[in-house]
Amino acid sequence: MQRIDHPLLSPSLGSHKTLTSFHFGQPANRAQGELKIYIQASLHAEELPGMLTAYHLRPLLEAAEAAGQLVGEIVLVPVSNPIGLSQRLDHKPMGRFELDTSENFNRHYPDFAKEVLGAIQDKLGPDAAANVATVRRAMSDYLAAWTPSTELKSMRKTLLTLAHDADIVLDLHCDCEGVMHFYCEETCWPQLAPIAHLMGSQAILLAKDSGGGPIDESLSGVWWRLAEALKKQGLAHPLPQGCCTATIELRGELDVTHAFAQQDAQAIASYLEHLGVLQAGNKPAIPEPLCQPTPLAGSETLRAKGPGVVVYAATPGQKLKAGDLVAEVINPIDRVSTPVTAGVDGVFYARIRDRYVTSGCEIGKIAGATAFRTGPLLGD
Repeated sequence: MQRIDHPLLSPSLGSHKTLTSFHFGQPANRAQGELKIYIQASLHAEELPGMLTAYHLRPLLEAAEAAGQLVGEIVLVPVSNPIGLSQRLDHKPMGRFELDTSENFNRHYPDFAKEVLGAIQDKLGPDAAANVATVRRAMSDYLAAWTPSTELKSMRKTLLTLAHDADIVLDLHCDCEGVMHFYCEETCWPQLAPIAHLMGSQAILLAKDSGGGPIDESLSGVWWRLAEALKKQGLAHPLPQGCCTATIELRGELDVTHAFAQQDAQAIASYLEHLGVLQAGNKPAIPEPLCQPTPLAGSETLRAKGPGVVVYAATPGQKLKAGDLVAEVINPIDRVSTPVTAGVDGVFYARIRDRYVTSGCEIGKIAGATAFRTGPLLGD
């Protein structure tokens, strides 16, 4: 195992932060079918279950490496957002948005397809593996030429430099309160279905370009975007999905327990065995799915019609029918209770942690099976 500390651009005199990565195995020999796996935790820095999962995953990887059981490379970044982790306001963590810019830490990553198309289109040919290598080199060249001007941009560049040439990227997040659920691009789902089932996901949200430029879609989207751009130009060069990414929501913010983290770390290790990156014995059996994938465009975000105290009638993981009561918003001044009801059938997979809302505030989310939303599909 190799530890590498990556200094970020200093935002102020006498101050700097460092991002740390741990590297297991050896650089992947793609000619022999070896893979590179990239795993990061807590890009939204107040979402802590991923950090604890990384804590428990690391000794599993160290033991596998010591036993000569790793084939290829695994990169683990247990704290992927040191900027957000240091932000607090009135004793409350502020890890979702950078305070200097108000930018979401998991938005505004580059559109690699747009950046590298011109550099690769005349270099592709009939060999799919060679084409993948060409695209990865172009992405590497783009990142090498990028000179960040802020601490936040230097962190984005560092994360992308570590992850851009990975075959599989697992981005560990969590919701405010929720059950295990997944976000994934449609083209990546076949490769990622096993880990969703190993982790016991109760909702799986699929999209093609959910909008906003999150890191996972920056890394997986380049492949299908380039393939579509080449097709439009009449170029028939084969270009497989060179990177498959998943945002894994490890339940809720308060689900920080050794039991959950050990369970999740073992599920990730089992997925690595399934992929052949970790070879500790027989490949694990993949459990039966707890749910079927649904479109992210079919996810309903419930909102409060007025201010008040939230009293939930539904719990995360509950299967609802349209019209079912999800919560009441209580106005104690006028002694009015306003119901919030499900608009679609589906799994109530996430809800807010706070119990007071203002008008229009989000209450929770239901994974519906029928797409009805358009435009950007991710929240702020």
